Amino acid sequence: MNIVLIALIVFSAIAYLYFKTKQFRTTLTAQRKYFSSSASAALGALLITFGANQLFLFRGAATYIISAIFILLGLYVFIFNMKARRHYAGFLEEERRLNEK
Repeated sequence: MNIVLIALIVFSAIAYLYFKTKQFRTTLTAQRKYFSSSASAALGALLITFGANQLFLFRGAATYIISAIFILLGLYVFIFNMKARRHYAGFLEEERRLNEK
């Protein structure tokens, strides 16, 4: 189980870097916000998986409290940014069409 969580941590870190790079390279506003919220959602996934991984590595009351904080904060960031990502996805095609000319 630890190997799976480590793979998810690495995958979410790579996804964060990928979307952050795409955000800096784009010139369209809606696309920039879309990639920004995608990068933040990947960061939320990183927090969730890191908190879950700590539960398997260490035992103790402090670990449980800190892991719970990481997981809850990660869930909040992930859900908020997935909603924002879905919101900005509706504007992508319209913005591309307007900027084609």
